[in-house]
Amino acid sequence: MSDDELEQIRKRKLHSMQNRVSDDQRQAQAEQQIEQQKQALLAKILSPEARQRLNNLKMVKRDFAEQIELQLIEMAQTGRLPIPLSDVQLKSILLQLQSRKRETTIRRI
Repeated sequence: MSDDELEQIRKRKLHSMQNRVSDDQRQAQAEQQIEQQKQALLAKILSPEARQRLNNLKMVKRDFAEQIELQLIEMAQTGRLPIPLSDVQLKSILLQLQSRKRETTIRRI
């Protein structure tokens, strides 16, 4: 291989790596923008106390809290949710959703 061929290979690799990095940055920016929009909607939907409760839940059960956020946004957009949602109302929704989970018991024989 000549030096020119090696240089061309290096340039192609560098170019592909730069493209990959820029794609990752664009994707991260898009995700950040979606998260900001979601938080703005939740700020309109939830009272400050309910938002704090949801943030606390998010620290413990991130996936569950994100599902709840999406459900709350959907319910508010369809008009099935009083706006602003109080902490007491959020607690009752969370209790309803938690009671739907199956309880697992282990019996030893």
